Amino acid sequence: MHQRPIGTATRGTTNPNRLRRMDRWIAATHGPALRRSDHPVAVDLGYGAAPWTAVELLRRLRDAEPRTTVVGVEIDPGRVAAAKPYERDGLTFVHGGFELPLDARPTLVRAANVLRQYDEGEVAAVWARLCARLAPGGLLVEGTCDEIGRRHVWVALGPEGPRTVTFATRLGSLDRPSDLAERLPKALIHRNVPGEPVHAFLRDLDRAWASAAPYASLGARQRWIAAVRAVSADWPLTDDVRRWRQGEITVRWSALRPATPSGH
Repeated sequence: MHQRPIGTATRGTTNPNRLRRMDRWIAATHGPALRRSDHPVAVDLGYGAAPWTAVELLRRLRDAEPRTTVVGVEIDPGRVAAAKPYERDGLTFVHGGFELPLDARPTLVRAANVLRQYDEGEVAAVWARLCARLAPGGLLVEGTCDEIGRRHVWVALGPEGPRTVTFATRLGSLDRPSDLAERLPKALIHRNVPGEPVHAFLRDLDRAWASAAPYASLGARQRWIAAVRAVSADWPLTDDVRRWRQGEITVRWSALRPATPSGH
């Protein structure tokens, strides 16, 4: 007997190329783990009303490791049926939820714009459930982005739990870094208030961005790099200028984790 899917249906809105920034980061940082895996399997969890994000994930991950297969998992059976015509070699769609109804443990689970619609107090249990399903060396990427993929924030977790938080943006559309706050994942979205680490981080990044204004004549990328380099003196970043050039900054989760438990 199949287990009843765990979770609730999301709104399902999606657009082509919406997750390209997240995918690009995954391919760059997790590509070696995919290549080390005997059977690299990636899950697009909650891909929504159209299968574009799963189709794109397959293409982008196969650039990193051609053996990668992708499984789109959706709790709405109608969305699974609608996606079936898009199946191809290495890409399948199945009905399920947070239990991840796969025989193999995935090397990657991407859950984009899924937990945003849950309560903050539910996040830790969902993270734990998904991390427990990962293969050794696997990665869970859970986060939120805007409708056209200009602004993203995601948490990367291993089997042991959360590791990092990445902020990614199209620099040409950025007024100030704290504009990304509206795309914080559910674990952090309510924590952008004084006294919380994520609020302090965005405050410092805004100040560094303002101080780097003279670099604007060289372009938004150079201004961003200067601002990120400045905050690296006080915050534990895990990336370098190669990722900063992409409009990204990645911080250790331990530096941004909520100061108080959810509900307090």
